[in-house]
Amino acid sequence: MDDEFLDTLQRVGALKEGHFLLSSGRHSDRYIEKFDLLRQPAATEAACRRIAERFGDAGIDVVVGPTTGGILLAFEVARQLGTGAAYAEREEGSKARTLRRGQTFAPGARVLLVDDILTTGGAVRETLAALAKQPVTTAAIAVLVDRSGGAIDFGPPLFALTTIDVATWDPDACPLCAAGIPLVKPGTTPGV
Repeated sequence: MDDEFLDTLQRVGALKEGHFLLSSGRHSDRYIEKFDLLRQPAATEAACRRIAERFGDAGIDVVVGPTTGGILLAFEVARQLGTGAAYAEREEGSKARTLRRGQTFAPGARVLLVDDILTTGGAVRETLAALAKQPVTTAAIAVLVDRSGGAIDFGPPLFALTTIDVATWDPDACPLCAAGIPLVKPGTTPGV
């Protein structure tokens, strides 16, 4: 775990402790609210600087991020690397992502895929699937926080500013429910 970035998450109020209903339906005692970081330009710029420094010599041609937090990160990392940025958006009525709005890539372009919080890897996989339809190579993936504890392998190398193994429970086995601690439903995913 990177204590410096973890300290940043705590300082900006993004790392929360309590009793949370996750988008998976599971319960947890910790939650990372990415927008508490992303609403603070200086903290976001510093986090993106660490990613840009890590990949400054990797020959990256374009930085791609999935909606929503990944777009902000892709823009800032690309700005710092001096490359272009592209964005993977949800297709209407689908979980698939696409590269819309006239985004094109030079054949052989090296892509750095960036995202905010990695939990199950869904947004990253969807973005990788969209990139697979392009004439590019995904050189690496970078995230602010790997909440999977390092358990997910996408193929391309994964870099995380910090890795946190967050305990989760099925609602029936949740010790926080048993203790009567009120459940909070954070996040921005509709219906979650």
